[in-house]
Amino acid sequence: MLIRIKNLKLKTVIGVNAWERQEAQAVVINIEIEFDGDRAAETDALGETIDYKKMKQKILAYVESSRCLLLESLAQGIFNILLEDPRVLRATVEVDKPKALRFADSVSVVYSSDRKKSGSSAGAGPLPVSGKGA
Repeated sequence: MLIRIKNLKLKTVIGVNAWERQEAQAVVINIEIEFDGDRAAETDALGETIDYKKMKQKILAYVESSRCLLLESLAQGIFNILLEDPRVLRATVEVDKPKALRFADSVSVVYSSDRKKSGSSAGAGPLPVSGKGA
């Protein structure tokens, strides 16, 4: 089963240029979470599924407090938050930075992996928010 969070519009400090480090910029995040939702469908119980509202709140807190230099680092940090829930089997995170390039609507990166390939286990945690070493 899939859960998709589409066009989550947030602001964060992101970029390598000095002017980008001074003020939060818009990013648009799209997430796809693959999980075994059979039990949730059978029981109709919130406790048997991934609470996407709580997931969104964690992502919002991380993104708005992060100071990543690269979209790649931000996408991986979001991915790590998704893997904190052991029911997540696979996830894809796309982070768009609108107006990053002249003549283009946006630039985006996509981070996609499954739990086995990522080498992560539950509680992997996001990347540090400082942007240092990114």
